Amino acid sequence: MTDVGQERRRISDPKVLRALAHPARVAIIEDLNVTGEGRTATELAEIVGLSPSATSYHLRELAKVGMIEQAPSRGDGRERVWQSPVHSWGIDLERDADADTQAAEDELVGMYVDRDYARLRAFLARARGEQPEWHDAAGYNTSTVIVTAEELKELFEQVQRLIAPLRVRDRKDAVPEGARTARVHFAVFPDD
Repeated sequence: MTDVGQERRRISDPKVLRALAHPARVAIIEDLNVTGEGRTATELAEIVGLSPSATSYHLRELAKVGMIEQAPSRGDGRERVWQSPVHSWGIDLERDADADTQAAEDELVGMYVDRDYARLRAFLARARGEQPEWHDAAGYNTSTVIVTAEELKELFEQVQRLIAPLRVRDRKDAVPEGARTARVHFAVFPDD
């Protein structure tokens, strides 16, 4: 068994990409990766909005492709606890990938982009009702910059370094009073 959360995995296998391209599975992986916690099918069912048996099916499918694994038992061994061996995963969108891989990548990335923007739209719909300190702290900004490829890469890496110490899984044991979970949606890309 892998040390939980010690690996960032790059995914290029179309079989794994397709196994992930389901909203319930994305929600399961997201929870396990973000929190670093082990969870049972019953606990995850509440998060994904399915029955424990339907959630168990999705957990087995994720385990088949190595995206999750069984965690150590919490007690009597009757409940099955699942964990993610990685802290995060990504897709490289390889330029020379075959058509099958490209289609699987596009499907999964599209689902994530839709999910991120749905969360942003939901926040914008409720933003005026947020407590003043949270309303004022949140922000949405689009900037157009002129950069070289190296500068764009460095910009992305700098933002990643700023975010890293604030990630839920890295901060869960020392959460400041009054803290809330927040989403950071950041993309850098050439826009000609």
